[in-house]
Amino acid sequence: MTNDALLNALAQLVSEGRNPETMDIDLLSSEQILQRMNQQDAQVPLAVEKVIPEIALAVDAITNAFKQGGRLLYLGAGTSGRLGVLDASECPPTFGTEPDMVIGIIAGGNDAMFRAKEGAEDDPKLGEQDLIAQHLTPQDVVVGIAASGRTPYVIGALEYANQTGATTVALSCNPESDIANIAQIAISPVVGPEALTGSTRLKSGTAQKLVLNMLTTASMIRLGKSYENLMVDVKATNAKLIARATRIVMQATDCNNTEAKAVLKQTDYDVKLAILMILTGLNKVAAKEQLQRQDGFLRKAVQSEPKSE
Repeated sequence: MTNDALLNALAQLVSEGRNPETMDIDLLSSEQILQRMNQQDAQVPLAVEKVIPEIALAVDAITNAFKQGGRLLYLGAGTSGRLGVLDASECPPTFGTEPDMVIGIIAGGNDAMFRAKEGAEDDPKLGEQDLIAQHLTPQDVVVGIAASGRTPYVIGALEYANQTGATTVALSCNPESDIANIAQIAISPVVGPEALTGSTRLKSGTAQKLVLNMLTTASMIRLGKSYENLMVDVKATNAKLIARATRIVMQATDCNNTEAKAVLKQTDYDVKLAILMILTGLNKVAAKEQLQRQDGFLRKAVQSEPKSE
């Protein structure tokens, strides 16, 4: 794309406009700048609320993909790519998933997480190549993330994903964006111009983070990785997470600290199993079989057994 064409494209984007409410931001005190930014940030959840139906479509697609052995792949450049990698990296400790169940891909590779490689976003072939390297299948879901909605790297990836038969989702902060028109599901929370013109790591980045939180969290809940609102598939891999696992067992069963720790040791810190054993009185083997019969849904497993006296 020529420089003139790029200038014209940017001029059409909502996220690149000048915000009339922050034109004097360079004259304000620190507290006044923060107040103005906070006022702008308050608009973000409202914008996300308007696209919940589209987010729900994506969650259903992701849940179905997981049930078929498929994966969720996030892909983006710059801030958008980093947010995808962040969300993917938090799934294994939070939900006990395998590392390759949710994958974050950033233009320019892992080094781009820490040092900007802005030129990497300009080549659509790189997006395609990064998905080829992941051996994309029709069972997978690819979420292309780009605040502008026009990043060539993301466009190339989504076009390739469509060719393979994977489900494609576009997440941008501009309506009727290029990636929204390519993907099967388009999520476009419109947060308006940034407090600092064009700095889409601000409201746009916040909106993307909120949506990514929703995509993985809701999908994992649909898979049975919560009991009530407790993270019962958390992996107790360090002191803090062992304490959290103990607290979750105590909250779910109203047992004391001593009992929670004792049962967790029996289950090798399998929180679901410990809760089921305490609530039903089943031994470890029977509890594990019961969970398997209920496809790992703890609430269903508990409800199918009489509560222990």
